[in-house]
Amino acid sequence: MPRGVFVAGTDTDAGKTIVAAALVAALGADYWKPVQSGALSLDPRERMRSRGDLPGGDTGTVAWLTGRHPADFPPPAYVFQAPLSPDQAAAAEGARIDPGRILLPARDRFLVVEAAGGLLVPLDPETLMIDLAQRLALPIVLAARTGLGTINHTLLSLEALRRRGLPVAGVIFSGPDHPQNIEAVRRLGGAPILGRIPRLDPLTPAALAEAAARLNLSSLKGL
Repeated sequence: MPRGVFVAGTDTDAGKTIVAAALVAALGADYWKPVQSGALSLDPRERMRSRGDLPGGDTGTVAWLTGRHPADFPPPAYVFQAPLSPDQAAAAEGARIDPGRILLPARDRFLVVEAAGGLLVPLDPETLMIDLAQRLALPIVLAARTGLGTINHTLLSLEALRRRGLPVAGVIFSGPDHPQNIEAVRRLGGAPILGRIPRLDPLTPAALAEAAARLNLSSLKGL
């Protein structure tokens, strides 16, 4: 089993890809997105990229932000174009995801695996993202927003993980500082808070590196 973590989000736009990129930058890790949907629906900020050798989707974003070449990263097991849940994106192309094909790649470096969507997003009619996380058996880093609604979403996600007996390595918040929300999650969620990534505007590799350096990731280095 490779050393690594599985980055899951509390909901849409929770900052999974930015969190994953920060972990790659801070830990010198490799990155893997097993299932990519919405490959053509790029964040407008991605148009700022100057490198022309990067693919669309989150693998290209992480490669750009970390200065790595996408060839350094294992390719996704599945790529779909529509910005839908993985099962719906697959169905739109007449396909179906076989979770049994999604196997951890052998890597020498620490591996950051990024989920597609939240924990209860379906991969197929019977399989949820949390089922994949359970099978891959990596500690979970939960990406959460800082604003209104995050207490509920984050605590529900932590409860779902604990019901499955999945280890939680910590929570990383993204967005403006809302210390009361973060403290509530710390107090009620019982999971380590690994830090907060502020909104990076403009989003650049230098800004990402600075934010990554401020995270408290010492506990992950021993995984």
